[in-house]
Amino acid sequence: MDAAISRKNFIKGALLTGTAMLMGVQPVLASASLPATGNTMQLTQKWDKTFSQSDKVDHQKVTFKNRYGITLAADLYLPKSRGSKRLAALAISGAFGAVKEQSSGLYAQTMAERGYATVAFDPSYTGESGGEPRNLASPEINTEDFSAAVDYLGQQPFVDRERIGIIGICGFAGMGLNAAAVDKRIKAVATTSMYDMSRVMAKGYNDSLGKVQRGQMLEKMSRQRWADASAIGPRILPETLDGVTDPVVRMYFDYYRTPRGFHERSLNSNGGWTASMPMSFMNMPLLTYINEISPRPILLIAGEKAHSRYFSEDAYKAAAEPKELLIIKDAIHTDLYDQVNIIPWDKLDAFFGKHLAK
Repeated sequence: MDAAISRKNFIKGALLTGTAMLMGVQPVLASASLPATGNTMQLTQKWDKTFSQSDKVDHQKVTFKNRYGITLAADLYLPKSRGSKRLAALAISGAFGAVKEQSSGLYAQTMAERGYATVAFDPSYTGESGGEPRNLASPEINTEDFSAAVDYLGQQPFVDRERIGIIGICGFAGMGLNAAAVDKRIKAVATTSMYDMSRVMAKGYNDSLGKVQRGQMLEKMSRQRWADASAIGPRILPETLDGVTDPVVRMYFDYYRTPRGFHERSLNSNGGWTASMPMSFMNMPLLTYINEISPRPILLIAGEKAHSRYFSEDAYKAAAEPKELLIIKDAIHTDLYDQVNIIPWDKLDAFFGKHLAK
């Protein structure tokens, strides 16, 4: 627990989230009708997701570069019954510190079952994606990662490039909203269990940090750059829950550190961020231009009992119309990661079906 507490104190509310290996993996069968990847990376080809493979969807590993030259690894999902028509498409990522084999992949596969072309991608510097040093996050580069996924989707012959949306989960909801504000090709954006990572790193949970505490954090991180700016900080989650009473830590542990959601490449399951990572987030508010997403629509989904609910509520207040806030009764934050009977699939399908219609 010492590591988890020190991590929480260090970035004051940056996502505290991921010891069992996923059992029963299945091989991936690539379809000959799927596009070539141009892949020069060594990507895992076995089915190593935290969810079961659908027999209604074709799956393939793909890669594409963002405008910083970083190669991103992604899973492409296409409905088997797609025929020759061009499809509406979705780019999906999150949670913060997670990989595409976890919740974003589940969302991508499920939305593909409903007729969309989808990609779930590992953000730069994490998972199977490129970028050095490892275990780094950046508000600018991770926002760009969404646009790079839109680049990729819009270049595929099976995608209607005028019908592309995005889904951001947890900490990548903020990056998704930021991407939608600047990238006008994104026609609709939905978020689930949203975190504004720039706000939580700069101000702590519920804006509990004052100016003095913020200054102390930045002083520590500034001096860390002389020591080693890319040194790995404390691991995100503890090895066990012995002595842990914090309900947020226990909630994330229940997903990332158990067979339910554990993945060896996930930082939340198995690692820690670079020690100076929060600096750029603390100085670059992600949602500054959220009102410029309008007139394109926003759907914000949050759990009624989620500790993070206020992020979605405040984003809703700041956004311009058209916008919608959906509160899921009795749900907590991580319920919207993988609880398929709680995630509002019909609402997501209706939202994108309406706003990505021809």
